[in-house]
Amino acid sequence: MTTITLDNNNFVSEVLESKTLVVVDFWAAWCGPCRVMNPIIEELAETFAGVVTVGKVNIDDYPELASQHQITAIPTLMIFEQRKEIDRIAGLISKTALFERVQAFTQSIYA
Repeated sequence: MTTITLDNNNFVSEVLESKTLVVVDFWAAWCGPCRVMNPIIEELAETFAGVVTVGKVNIDDYPELASQHQITAIPTLMIFEQRKEIDRIAGLISKTALFERVQAFTQSIYA
């Protein structure tokens, strides 16, 4: 698996202190749309390996992380850069649209 499982112990080090762009998927096992997004998230992690870190937070296991980040619907993807949220996507998004959005951020960082 190329995604990182995020929890209360590693969220700060893996996301907020990361030197790379980080995409965080807030999801739950019972969520149908989350299951649709899962292979897209895995492919995102593989495609952007080394440039973008991709992590997953199960909101049932870590509700306090979901609360801290004001997650009101799942799936929600948050994109972080240098300790700050720079984008948020709630609900389903196509693979093409997600990859283009992430690509736009990586170009601005590494151009």
